[in-house]
Order: sequence, then C-alpha cells, then structure tokens
Amino acid sequence: MTNEKPDWIRLHKALAIEAERGFTDLVGKQYRFSEFLSLTLGKFPTGLPQTERRRWQGLAVQFASYPHLALEERQHLVAETRRYLSQLQQEEQGEQGEQGKQGSRGAGEQGKTYKSKIQVARDPKSKIISEVSRRLAPNIEQKLSDLPEIGFKKADNLARLGLHTVRDLLFYYPRDHIDYARQVNIRELQAGETVTIVATVKRCNCFTSPKNQKLSILELVVKDNSGQIKIGRFYAGTRFSSRAWQESLKRRYAVGSILAACGLVKESKYGLTLDNPEIEVLANPGDSIESLNIGRVVPIYGLTEGVVANTVRQAVIAALPAAANLKDPLPSGLRQKYGLMELKDAIANIHFPSDSDALKVARRRLVFDEFFYLQLGLLQRQQQARAIQTSAILVPRGQLVEKFHEILPFQLTGAQQRVLNDILNDLQKPVPMNRLVQGDVGSGKTVVAVLAILAAIQSGYQAALMAPTEVLAEQHYRKLVGWFNLLHLPVELLTGSTKTAKRRQIHSQLSTGELPLLVGTHALIQDPVNFQQLGLVVIDEQHRFGVEQRARLQQKGEQPHVLTMTATPIPRTLALTIHGDLDVSQIDELPPGRQKIQTTVLSGQQRNHAYDLIRREIVQGRQVYVVLPLVEESEKLDLRSATDEHQKLQESVFPDFQVGLLHGRMSSADKDEAITKFRDNQTQVLVSTTVVEVGVDVPNATVMLIENAERFGLSQLHQLRGRVGRGAAQSYCLLMSSSRSPDAQQRLKVLEQSQDGFFISEMDMRFRGPGQVLGTRQSGVPDFTLASLVEDEEVLLLARQAAEKIIEMDATLERWYLMKQELKYRYERLMGGAILT
Repeated sequence: MTNEKPDWIRLHKALAIEAERGFTDLVGKQYRFSEFLSLTLGKFPTGLPQTERRRWQGLAVQFASYPHLALEERQHLVAETRRYLSQLQQEEQGEQGEQGKQGSRGAGEQGKTYKSKIQVARDPKSKIISEVSRRLAPNIEQKLSDLPEIGFKKADNLARLGLHTVRDLLFYYPRDHIDYARQVNIRELQAGETVTIVATVKRCNCFTSPKNQKLSILELVVKDNSGQIKIGRFYAGTRFSSRAWQESLKRRYAVGSILAACGLVKESKYGLTLDNPEIEVLANPGDSIESLNIGRVVPIYGLTEGVVANTVRQAVIAALPAAANLKDPLPSGLRQKYGLMELKDAIANIHFPSDSDALKVARRRLVFDEFFYLQLGLLQRQQQARAIQTSAILVPRGQLVEKFHEILPFQLTGAQQRVLNDILNDLQKPVPMNRLVQGDVGSGKTVVAVLAILAAIQSGYQAALMAPTEVLAEQHYRKLVGWFNLLHLPVELLTGSTKTAKRRQIHSQLSTGELPLLVGTHALIQDPVNFQQLGLVVIDEQHRFGVEQRARLQQKGEQPHVLTMTATPIPRTLALTIHGDLDVSQIDELPPGRQKIQTTVLSGQQRNHAYDLIRREIVQGRQVYVVLPLVEESEKLDLRSATDEHQKLQESVFPDFQVGLLHGRMSSADKDEAITKFRDNQTQVLVSTTVVEVGVDVPNATVMLIENAERFGLSQLHQLRGRVGRGAAQSYCLLMSSSRSPDAQQRLKVLEQSQDGFFISEMDMRFRGPGQVLGTRQSGVPDFTLASLVEDEEVLLLARQAAEKIIEMDATLERWYLMKQELKYRYERLMGGAILT
C-alpha cells in the first residue's frame, strides 16, 4: 500500500450518499461505491501509525466484499466507517493545531497524529494501567454496547457467551493460550512447534480454486536470510471469489513487502510450512508486530456459534483499561505473604501476557482467588453452623454401648476407635455434629455408625439412617436387625416398596417415640415421616444425595447431629472443595485377617482362563459375581448386556450351576429374591449391573468378573472389587477389557498395582476429573474457570490456610468490605449460592 493524504470530503460524501440511497452499492461514472471505497482505503493516509493500519486495511477488504453482504451488514459497515473516519479527521486536525502552538516539539511528533485514546485502550502492548488509560478506562459495570469498539451488533454476539458488561469480559478467562512469542529463522523451523517468522514476500498469488468456486486460495513464497518456505491461507465463501477482493489481497502482500506470520509448523508436499497462518504486513523489518495473534502469547477463548475468536479478543482489549480501576479485595499483607500478583496486573496478563512467565504468575493469582473465596464461604458456613445450639446433647457412655461391645465378635481397630472417639466427643457438645467419615471398602464404617446410633438411643433420642438405594438400605437393615434383636431394640425399614399398612404403622411408632431407629431410602424425607425426638441423622454414600435432600432429613428434628459416611475415598483436594465445612475423620486401617484381592486385567482372548477359575472356585463351594455395564444390549455400544450374558452363562458356559440375575429395572421383590438366593448359595453365579456396587455383603463370594471394565471409573471398579475378599478365602478380581487404547490399559493397571482406595481415587481424578470420581457431574463440585484440583493442590492448600486465618480474625469479614462483597458476588454469580445456603 502507498501513503497518501486522504480526501476526507469525497470519502464522507460517498458514504453519506450510499446511506441515503438505501445501501444499494451505487454505480458512479468510473466505479461502483464498493470499488471506490476499496481502492481509496487501499492507500494508507500519511502518518497513520502502524497500530491503526490493520484496521484501515480491514475496511478496504470488507468493502471489496460489500456486494455480497446482507443489507444489515452493509448498514453496519458504512456506519462504522463513517464514525472511524470522523474520529481520525478530528484527531488529525486537533494534532495539527497543537503542533502549530508548540512547533518546537519537532518533526518526531508527527507520526503520532492518529494515536487516539481508543487505540491506547485497544493496544495490548500499551501499559493499560497508566494514568492516561486510567482516565480513559470504561466503567467496570458499563454495558459492552456502550463501548465504541464493540457497539450493539458485537455486543449481541458476545451476549451469547453470557458477556454483558465490562466486568464479564475481564473475568472471562481464556481456556488456553498458544505461545507464538518465539520468533525464529526459516532454517530453524521444526514440525510440531508454534512459532513466528518475519520474512519478505518473494511471490504472491491469489485465485479461486478450479475444483471449488466457493474456495479462494492465497499462496505466498516468503524468504529470509536463512531460507524460504511456501505458506497459504484458504477463504471459504463466494464473496472471496470477487476479482476486486483478490486484487486487494495481492496489493497487500505485494512482492518485496515484509510480513510477520505465525502458526503451527507442519509437513506439506512442498516441505515445511505454517498451517493456515496469521499474517501481518510490516512497514519496515524492525517494526513491532501489532497483531493480536502474531508474535505473542495468544489467548484462546471459549466460543459459540456466531462468535469468532477475534471478536472476543478485540472486545477484551477494549475492556482491559478498566482493569486499572479494579480495587484488589485481598489486603497487601496477604498478597505479599503468599507471593501473589496484584489483581489488575493478573487480569491484564491472563488475557494478553507479555510472555509465558507473566502468564504463569497471573494464573497462580487467579487460581488462588477461585480457591480462596470457595474456602472462605465454606469456613464461614462452618462458623455459622457452630453458632447454632442443639437440644440433643448425648451421653457417649452407657449400658447399650457397653452391651454392644460385648456382643461384637471382634475388637475395633485402632482407626475405628479413633474415629469413634471423634464422634462421641462431638455428640457431647451443645452444637450439632457435622462430621464426614471416610473409609475404604470393608474398613468397618457401619460398626462405628451403630455405636453413634446407640449413644443417641440411650440418651432418649431417635436416629435415622438413610441410604441411596433399596439394596444398600436392605443390607443395613438386615445387619442392624441381627444386632438390635440381641439388644432388644426395634428397628424398621422404610423404602418406596414398603406396603401401605406397614408404612402407616411405622409413621405411628415414629411419632409416639416407640421406634428408636428407622432405616430407609429417600422415603425417609417424605412429609408423613415425623419423629418424636430425632437426635442423630446418619447418611450413607452421602454424595449420592443432593444438598436439599440431606437438609430435609435434618429438618425432621431440632438441629440433630449429622454423621455422613462414604466408602468412596475422596482425594484430599476434592474433600477440601466439597466438604470444606465438615469435620472429616478417616478410617485408614482394614480389620485384621483381610487378604489382598488378586486383581488381573484380561483381554477377550483370555476369557476361558477366567471361566476356568470360576469353575474351580464354585466346585470348592465359593460364589461369583459377573458385573456388566448395561441391562440390555445397546445398538450404539458394543457392550455385553446383563440379560444376554445371564442367558449365555446359564445355558452354554455354566449349565451345571445356578446363575442368577440382578439389575436396577427389576421390581423390589425380584431384587430381594435374587439377593436372598445368592446369599443362601442357591445361585452360585450372580450376573448383575452396578446395583451390587454397594450393599451386597456375601462373604462366601470370592470372584468378581467385570466385563467391559474400561467403561467404569477406577473408584467404581474399586467399589465393585470390594464385594469380594470379605471372607477368609483368597479372592480374585478379573477386569475383562476389549479396548486396545493405551490410556484404558494404563488406567486398569492401576487396580492391578494398588488396593489403596485413596491412591486409586487420586489416580481416578487425574484420569477423569473430580465430578466423575463421585459418580455424577451434579455432585456439588464447583465449576472452576482456571483452577484444577489435580494440578493446583499446592495453591488450594495455601488458599485454605489464608481463608482460615481470615475467618479466625473476623468471621463476618466486616474488616474487609471489598473481600466480603467479592465473596457475595462470586457465590451468587459463579456458584449459584449453593454453598452459602
């Protein structure tokens, strides 16, 4: 492009007439309107700074495709161009007047003619926190449509991403970054790297593909002093087939012009090239690169249909000056203690970092914030809970507890006794207990819970035990009936399958206080269930219940004590995140005599080895589980179904033995019958879905065969494995997998190598993420924008420490008004307020 003095009058007149005549692309004596604008804007105005040239060039290219634009797009382009040209003309006139008054400044100032306040705000390399930008910065709550660089149309597009205000944009963090900051010579290019090159155009060609009239191709051969390469870009759409547009592109990348290009280096039939590169023309070899994408660490944002990457990047740049006005809610002393970047600098560098080191420091600060405000909310809720009084102050020692110890055929392990002491100490306090007991499969959580229940009953209170499935509730009930009969105490089971007459009897006995303990499923939280004096609530596999469901059971009494249990070991970072307001105890010791379960990963070709082992165990009087992921065969997934497998095993593989079937679609009566037959050894093989994951306790079962094991998470496989190994005989877990994926095999090998549930859950979280570890995406795990529970454990622990110190100093946060407001904002907007309710 050449440099000329713009003819402002002709440009304004052409734009005005086009608008008056209805945006019809008027035909003049020599040119169409679009051709005149494209040609005129194809020449840079004298003194136009490098940072404005990209926008000027962009307008020239847009007017080349003007004939193919819709009416609304033409209107927007003409209006935007008129505003932009008026702004440049005014600045030129103002700058000339200023230079007339202060001619002594010299010719060096003339190149700054077009340096506007908007450009300062938009330029990612400018110091956005300077005083100039501070004065010019948009308001943090300003609507995006009010920013001149964005306007109504782009604001409507950005609204599809939930971005409405300047604040929304500033805190819309990139999901990733690509580092194009490394500039290399052509000779140094290596496939697989992302780089930037600066080179001279040796040859340029732009043409429509002979095979596809809707595809235009730009081909450039560029060289530097070390070599040359061929690069190209593709433009899909008929508007790019216009001769005017293609000629404008040739003028832009004329032979001899200097350009910067960045992209992924890849092999092509012409040798190494840059994959669909970003390209910027430079006036001189040493000029700075002003592109948003070239020669820098480029932010990658989450997008949606109709919103392109550069729209978001340009909008962020328009909003970035507002970061200078952000007041940091974290006190300077706290930031210094934990080595945290100031908030305004972190926001600037998370979007457009100067280099990868600046990005790392910025990310650490913002990850700290995500964890810190979560922990602050959890600890504040814990403080509020401890301020509540309970009427149920229980007696930890007494005849019932002592007698239960006498009838137990074993001694509690050291870990069980330690956790029990934690619980009994809580029960004596005037504030409600809120404790989580974690324990691996078979560690003896139920016995500890029963001792807590007995402490409540001997103190004159009732207790409730809620389980997520009828199978697990039935299992608890059977075990409790055996113990409570010896203690001469009644206990009842209430599930969705309980008959109406029995249900009425239970309701009556509860309300009069005759029934001290009720075991059940979600049926416990139904309105007719009224306790006379509920003192203790025990919730098993608590993560399978929602917050509201747990709260409804607690509301059946006057601030009862709450004991929650889980046999799904939770990694430390995950426990802090979703249970940061609870007191946590861990049973980290298995009862003596439990043998290690021999675990083996098998391929489909080794199936006969598995069947031989099963036959050998059944002949010795043992029993076997066969677990599958589906009830019926799926057309979409090549998985073995439980119903088909049951028929095959009974008729073809084990015709001499009894094979049972258990799955979630069966009626309660049929489930009970299937479990009872297996428990009584009337069936030797039980084909089941994951309904046996918890709650089925058959010590005589010694083999767990899991089909399509790669379809399960590690924690779930560990739970299933825990169904065997409950007796004195050696037990086996066989993981059958048809997947050849190295990742799938690596995951399954973890189970071969370890039987430590906490280690397995840590690995599971690394492979699948925290939500999946708990068996559901709606498990109460907050959605972090930047933070990772796998990679950022160190930052989480520091944030927890900092939050504890803050709460210790002032739990109301009145001393830190900005921090209090930020906590409220984050929970209301980002986490739905669930943790503060």
